[in-house]
Parts: sequence; structure tokens; C-alpha cells
Amino acid sequence: MPELPEVETTRRGIATLMPQQVLRQCLVHQPKMRWPIPPNMNELVQNKTVLACERRGKYLLLRFEHGYQIIHLGMSGSLRSVPLDAPRLKHDHVEWIFDHARFLLHDPRRFGAVLWHDLRDGPILKHPLLAKLGVEPLNSEFNPDYLFQQFANRNASIKSVLLAGQAVVGVGNIYASESLFKAAIDPTAPAKSLSLAQVTALHQAIVETLQQALDSGGSTLRDYKNATGEAGAYFDLFAQIYGKAGQPCPRCTTPIQRMVQNQRATYFCSQCQNVNT
Repeated sequence: MPELPEVETTRRGIATLMPQQVLRQCLVHQPKMRWPIPPNMNELVQNKTVLACERRGKYLLLRFEHGYQIIHLGMSGSLRSVPLDAPRLKHDHVEWIFDHARFLLHDPRRFGAVLWHDLRDGPILKHPLLAKLGVEPLNSEFNPDYLFQQFANRNASIKSVLLAGQAVVGVGNIYASESLFKAAIDPTAPAKSLSLAQVTALHQAIVETLQQALDSGGSTLRDYKNATGEAGAYFDLFAQIYGKAGQPCPRCTTPIQRMVQNQRATYFCSQCQNVNT
């Protein structure tokens, strides 16, 4: 699933072309996504100017004078720039057409979304999909003390709490496994059991891991491509344990192991992270 680094990489790509441009058409070829695309979507935005390309968590936000398009890339989606006359591919479900640019939302599994939020309904950050999201991990309010307070009363495993997105957004499955490994923390440990020293190490690991992912354009394991159609390089350049079950730990050479937590794969070193297996 595209996580914060992949979505932010996409945002940066479209932000070089969309803002201050008039959207001539928003064509919906397949409205049956994770949530149905409003049937009047084109009418809402046709011939309106895109004021900015923003992001909150894993949601892209296209700002117009009267509202926002909320875009989610789903499990395997991408939003890419293509020539005006390029053929539409199978699974290209929505397109944004400008005078000198065109973008296609590609989503084979149709778990993505394109929704509309009218500003008459309130601020965009009060939208139900955004209102309960945690802090952004690369913002100043994300610090060890904040994280320690967020974990204090949470009985769930630290890996599950990270993925839930209510304490901090954008630490997806790959990045959670990598961050917990860097911080030498058992992914099954209850979040509330972590000491301040452990939380401080985890905070540093999350920031470092996500920054590496941003600098390398995100991760591509299956279908993700950035706004120019390029694959992310994080997995090849920086991943130490994710997807490497049976290979030696880069620290201690103990074989890396894999387990499933809440239907998501977790990779870990039983020695470095003190995991009882």
C-alpha cells in the first residue's frame, strides 16, 4: 500500500504542474472505487483552478476555491502524469485534464478513492477521514515526549499502534518493521510498556526511515509508481529486514524471521529485538 513517503512523493510531483492551472475536465471512467465517486464530480471542478496540492496522512488534497478533492491511492494505486494524447490503460479509472497536462489514477484493485469536500461543510481537516489522524511524523510536534504520552494507555502491540495512524500517521507496514528493527524494539511488545528511552530511539528511527524513503522516492514492491511513472528506490537502497526472512540480520547474522500481526507481515530479528518465538 502506498504510505506517507509514496503519497508525499506523488504530491511533490503533481505540485510542479497542477497549482494555478485550470482543470478542464475530471473524467470518471470507473466510479466504483472503495467509496463511490460522486456522479457530479466533473461538474464540481470543471473549469475551476487548482489552488494547491496538499496532503494529510495518506490522502492527497487538491484545493479549489470552493472545496477539496480527496484522493487515496488504495492498496496499489498511482497518480501519474501522461501526454495529452497517451492511450488510457486498463485500470486507469479517473483522469484530470488541463490545457498542458494530464493525470491518470491507476488502481488495479479499486481500493482507492476520489471524494469531494465542500467548504460549506466545514474545514477540510474536520472531514471524517482526516479528523482522527495523528500528527505528521516529520513535523515539529512529533517528538519523543508526545509519542510517549500517546503510547501510555495503549495495550495493543507497538506495531499495531504505529499502523493504526492515530498516534502518528504514515508509518506503514514496511516502515514500521524497519523502524522497530533500528530501535531494537520487540514488535509484539505492548505500546504502553515502552520506556521513554525506547520511545526516543523509536522516534529517531521513524524520522530517519521516513526521510530516507522520501529522499529515495518511496518503496515499490508491486505496483507503486510516482507522478512521472518511476518506481521508488527505498526498498533496494535502505531496507534492512523487510521481505528478507531467512537472510542474516545485518547486525548479528541471526536469521531474520517473519510473523503475521493483524493480517500484516512483520519482519524482525529475534536476537536484536529480544523477541520470544
